[in-house]
Amino acid sequence: MLNYKGIEIFTSEAARYKKKPLIDAVVAYVRSLKVAARCIVTRGIAGCYESGEMATGRLEILSHNMPIRIYIVLPAAESEAALDGLNGMMEEGIVVVHDLNVLSHRAGNAFFPRQLMVRDVMTPDPERIGPATPLSDTVRMLLPSIFSGLPVVDESDRPIGVVTQGDLIRKGGMPLRLGLLAESDEGRRDAVLAQLAGRRAEEVMTAPAVNISADRPLSEAVELMLNKKVKRLPVVDERGRLAGMLSRLDIFRTVMREAPDWNAFKAQKIEVKQLKRVRDILRRDVRTVLPETPVNEVIRLIDDNDIQRVAVVDGEQKLLGVISDRDLLRFFKPGQDGIWRLLAKVQQTFKEDACLTGDLQRCLNETKAGTVMTTALTTVDEEMLIEAAIALMIDKELKRLPVVDSEGRFKGMISRDSLLRTGFGEAR
Repeated sequence: MLNYKGIEIFTSEAARYKKKPLIDAVVAYVRSLKVAARCIVTRGIAGCYESGEMATGRLEILSHNMPIRIYIVLPAAESEAALDGLNGMMEEGIVVVHDLNVLSHRAGNAFFPRQLMVRDVMTPDPERIGPATPLSDTVRMLLPSIFSGLPVVDESDRPIGVVTQGDLIRKGGMPLRLGLLAESDEGRRDAVLAQLAGRRAEEVMTAPAVNISADRPLSEAVELMLNKKVKRLPVVDERGRLAGMLSRLDIFRTVMREAPDWNAFKAQKIEVKQLKRVRDILRRDVRTVLPETPVNEVIRLIDDNDIQRVAVVDGEQKLLGVISDRDLLRFFKPGQDGIWRLLAKVQQTFKEDACLTGDLQRCLNETKAGTVMTTALTTVDEEMLIEAAIALMIDKELKRLPVVDSEGRFKGMISRDSLLRTGFGEAR
């Protein structure tokens, strides 16, 4: 048997807490605790109060103040904290507490609450551009941003397309992704912007825009993102005008805010269904190299896969570091024309004070992966819950995370896309 408490609140429809119906305030409070609590609200058909007031549903003397019963069931260990808050909310009513012997408690993981609407999650009033906006201005707006795309709107502020980082590279001729361009020296950055100044957003944008209405369920928006393979959606109001943008980052922040502590549930012997762990979604096709692998081979491997990462491991597959195009950009002197052109060609670039002189190809052959790699890594264990991995990604502002086992051996990587796809698949 499990040791639980039952909390009953007898109140009325007229009861308020901070000018809000007490019913709504109590339910919101219980939800905010993020504990293994269930709450049910029932409305009576008749009753009476200490004041002598009668409540009835009979048509001839219809009452507008029906009795309300709120019943909360939760583990006994969580009850004291819950009661502290609930008791302070009660301006009118009766609170009853009793012991419960619970045979079993099973819960399902919904990933994100079904009642959430797009307007609850979106970023409101986003930056936007017009179809005639020069690509140079578009890039200037994106360089300091955490997002990598902008909606394009017509003269009525209705979305007609989206300009993404991919559009700028594939169609606009931007030689580097935005994160690398931001770290390039000012002269090269200005040269790229000057090259883009002659082209307009409408020439490269992805059109038509895949929009979602602000009053649609969040689950519908996520399904649309996955089906259309897009990372962001323009959100429109009832007149079709741009009201916000919904990105995977917005969704993950909501998941992090709403998700309870599932590990605490398990510790209380609560059976939670549909929980997914990192091992269930990691990509195992990430390329690995040894510390002595030449950098020119690392460049080839990075250019050859969509993850844009190479893991550096020892002979026992233990993770030593990771190399990305940004690590290469920071390692090699940006002022070297040869390196910059090489990396721009493969849409990557390269720590200062290395390879300042001498033959470029010899330098690439002689510089080893162990010298270039980043060793200050944020990793996740393959047994971690995906909600915890999402929280870590948001906190560290990362798009990908290397995965290791309990012995520190490299197992693969997880990405935002795999997290969203798996989490939504389970919710659906």
